[in-house]
Amino acid sequence: MYLNCHTYYSMRYGTFSELELLKLAQENRVTQLVLTDINNTSAALNFVRKAPEYNVKPILGIDFRNGVDCCFVGIAKNNEGYLELNDFLSEHLHQAKELPPIAPKFEHAYVVYPFEKVVKDNQYDFAAHEYIGVSIADLRRLPFSRLLQLKDRLVVQQPVTFRNKGDFNAHRLLRAIDNNILLSKLEKTEEADENEKMFPMENLAAVFSEYAFILENTERLLNACSIHFDFSKGREPQNLKTYLATKQDDEKMIERLCQEGLPYRYPDGGDGIIERLEKELELIKSMGFVSYFLINWDIVTYARKQGFFYVGRGSGANSIVAYLLRITDVDPMELDLYFERFMNLYRANPPDFDIDFSHRDRPTMTEYIFKRFDHVALLGTYVTFKHKGVVRELGKVFGLPKSEIDFLAEGRYTLSQLDEVSRLVIKYGRLIMGMPNYLSIHAGGILISEKPLHWFSATHLPPKGFATTMFDMVIAEDVGLYKYDILGQRGLSKIKESLEIIAYNQPKDSGTFDIHDVKKFKKDPKINNLVKTAQCMGCFYVESPAMRMLLKKLEVDTYLGLVAASSIIRPGVAKSGMMREYILRHRNKGRAEEKAHPVMLDIMPDTYGVMVYQEDVIKVAHHFAGLDLGEADVLRRGMSGKFRSREEFQRVEEKFIDNCRKKGYADTLIHEIWEQIASFAGYAFAKGHSASYAVESYQTLFLRAYYPLEYIVAVLNNGGGFYRSEFYVHEARMLGATIYPPCINRSFNNNVIYGSAIFLGFGYLRELEDRVSERILKDRTANGSYVSLEDFLDRVFITVDQASILIRIDAFRFTGVNKHQLLWKAHLFLNKNVKIDHPKLFPPKHQDFKIPRLHTTDLEMAFTQLELLGFCLCSPFELLATPPKNKRCVKDLERFLDHHIDIYGYLVTVKNTSTHTGKRMHFATMIDQQGKVFDTVLFPPVAAKYHFRGRGIYRFYGKVVSEFGFLSIEVIKMEKQHYVPDPRYADMKTSVKVFQQKKKDEDRDKADARN
Repeated sequence: MYLNCHTYYSMRYGTFSELELLKLAQENRVTQLVLTDINNTSAALNFVRKAPEYNVKPILGIDFRNGVDCCFVGIAKNNEGYLELNDFLSEHLHQAKELPPIAPKFEHAYVVYPFEKVVKDNQYDFAAHEYIGVSIADLRRLPFSRLLQLKDRLVVQQPVTFRNKGDFNAHRLLRAIDNNILLSKLEKTEEADENEKMFPMENLAAVFSEYAFILENTERLLNACSIHFDFSKGREPQNLKTYLATKQDDEKMIERLCQEGLPYRYPDGGDGIIERLEKELELIKSMGFVSYFLINWDIVTYARKQGFFYVGRGSGANSIVAYLLRITDVDPMELDLYFERFMNLYRANPPDFDIDFSHRDRPTMTEYIFKRFDHVALLGTYVTFKHKGVVRELGKVFGLPKSEIDFLAEGRYTLSQLDEVSRLVIKYGRLIMGMPNYLSIHAGGILISEKPLHWFSATHLPPKGFATTMFDMVIAEDVGLYKYDILGQRGLSKIKESLEIIAYNQPKDSGTFDIHDVKKFKKDPKINNLVKTAQCMGCFYVESPAMRMLLKKLEVDTYLGLVAASSIIRPGVAKSGMMREYILRHRNKGRAEEKAHPVMLDIMPDTYGVMVYQEDVIKVAHHFAGLDLGEADVLRRGMSGKFRSREEFQRVEEKFIDNCRKKGYADTLIHEIWEQIASFAGYAFAKGHSASYAVESYQTLFLRAYYPLEYIVAVLNNGGGFYRSEFYVHEARMLGATIYPPCINRSFNNNVIYGSAIFLGFGYLRELEDRVSERILKDRTANGSYVSLEDFLDRVFITVDQASILIRIDAFRFTGVNKHQLLWKAHLFLNKNVKIDHPKLFPPKHQDFKIPRLHTTDLEMAFTQLELLGFCLCSPFELLATPPKNKRCVKDLERFLDHHIDIYGYLVTVKNTSTHTGKRMHFATMIDQQGKVFDTVLFPPVAAKYHFRGRGIYRFYGKVVSEFGFLSIEVIKMEKQHYVPDPRYADMKTSVKVFQQKKKDEDRDKADARN
């Protein structure tokens, strides 16, 4: 009898989930009801999936509204009707147009108009599929309305939005948040009626007992509706079924492509390749995933034709078919990748490919996919209310001042000490927290389906301009829709731009190497030495302090070692304690035989019996605990966070332990192995994923080894990496570059290199407007270099403020004129009136201003760079008020091993973390006085006493320690050092005084001449 039910996917309106709605129906003995969220279908699929568990027949619809004004409710008779409703809603959402007051003529859907709306509009002519909804509140007016004559058109429409008073209060707060107003200013018209609740069926029947025909009409409507989606384990995938016309055509095509790929990938042949290929193809065909491979092949083939870089990774890298189709660049034979992790007969879902493109190329690839295939949409996700966001929103709604809102958002309060309003913010914040706030886009998921995607949900149109589903990846998989991951990353942009920079800066080398020849790079001693010594600044995935530390501890100097390191660094391995154990076994090969269980060592000889990859979980569960592959995959998915049924995971855990006991393993060993599995907690990499990352790492390491300056410039031009841009500039200097601030004649928006000279780009000047830099570059391209400040000011329309930025950063240093003199010239040249931006017909004549001789100090320039660039181009140690008391540097650490050292360092980055007991500690990376990097650690007692206070130079006193040959300093005490006072203010006052005195002297001289 309930045709109009809302969940909290009626964004900032509804107050509970679809599961709570079903539970409510069960409690009130409601056996069929219609989910009709407001302009939204996010909850629909899961509502249908879970309804049988509550003995509820699910029916789907949409509450079509303009704002809070209800136009009508659409109710799908069947799946075709749901498609119609989704088409209609999506069209209006995509075009951002108002919904009409009258519904279109749906073929497979009913329309219910609210009683109030029909009365107001004097509408009395209704089609066979159209009804008038009467709520409990409307019954008072029904006897006096002409609508009573339309007996066959009247149905029960008792909206369901709340369960209790608390829900209603939360609703009012959500409406105030949505309108961005104080709760006291919220209009009644913006709220739902407090009585929009669900009542037991017998109560509802009793209320409508005088109008039995209304109940009968409603029952008839509900009985005529039926929605079905297949959520069974044996469901068919809903992705595009065939790439070509038929399944047979697809199978012939994939076989042909694999044969064509063999000589490219394996020119010298190899043992077991054909057998592995045949095994994979047989499984791919039997599971119906041929089209999935071919669609991915189509995508990467188009990318190569466009000259786009990409990396195929994820579990898909375990497949030789993917390698032959050039979806991935990881050789599964070389790495002995476990194909059953990628695909097995127990998995309903298809293989998982993550294809990374340059962040610049990804939009083009997304557009291609939308044009190439018929039924395409981006995968949606929901941004939920988090603690800080809820507190800030509710704080505004309750009218709290910003200072109190900030205090509450930090969460460092004692509830009993808060005032009544603040306690209400916390109370209702807990209720709203976790509710969807707005729809967003999955990081990279794209759906390509056999049916129209509106068969499953409506779509909305985010700012990127691509249709996006209203459901997320979890329910998509449940219904048989599997995403294609098309991701963007800057690492590939760095590689691509490096090649472009090499082409103009070292043209003789351009084209002499193949950046995709990773097999050659893997054997290059120069590259492998960079890995071993952790000289990886700017290199993809291996530049972080933690990775640098691990590489030094492992002394990795091979591709396979880097593959393992890429996964060992993940929190799951580290948390289990197995990262340390792996290092110990790697450095002492006899330790593996001594410490590892024989079965574990036999399963994972390459990693010394230590679980490192996701595949290892499957191997251990299958071989060690005797679970079948399907059960083993449940463990893997349970760890990945993509798993709903914790009960099923619990059952597998129990079977794991029971099987191990039957095999005679000791409980201590069983629980130790289980803890290692559980600690992965979604952080473990698939081996193919690590291998893909290692391939890209080797490409960047090649560029770092042979074209370091060009590569660092590309890193800077693509947003840096793990560190701030300042440190890549520093790295370039350490590699032999000369760094110059922006120059009017030689710089662009991005950084540019000429030989070994790097000119910083205009983009670093944070206060310089984009339109100004565009104007400069456009004019310089058209009319050549600028010969003087006056020439520049004649040719470029610019305000005095913007010109001052360029002069202060010394962008006119080619003139040989001091920047203070140039500033005076610019101020005299540019008055504060608005200039007309048009070309000049005749060269302007300039008045010869007499400017006093001024000078600029290096110290002043450094502070100007700090202000305008965010960092200075000299050593920050030159800015200290008190020079360092010693010259100790990284080279001295070895001789201070196990002794205390007093050393100065410029802060690069700090990692704040917690011990297992929750106490704070810090790892900090520093640069010494010679520009070399060293690491410090502040354990909890020291971290509680000393704090890093932003960027700058710190003096440390601590003990030099070594762990597996990696040297660091355990800090005992530290102190931030002060810079000298900014000298510019005093200098500017002096300059003004000099100019004023000069003017007085000139005036006096003129007066003397007249006399």
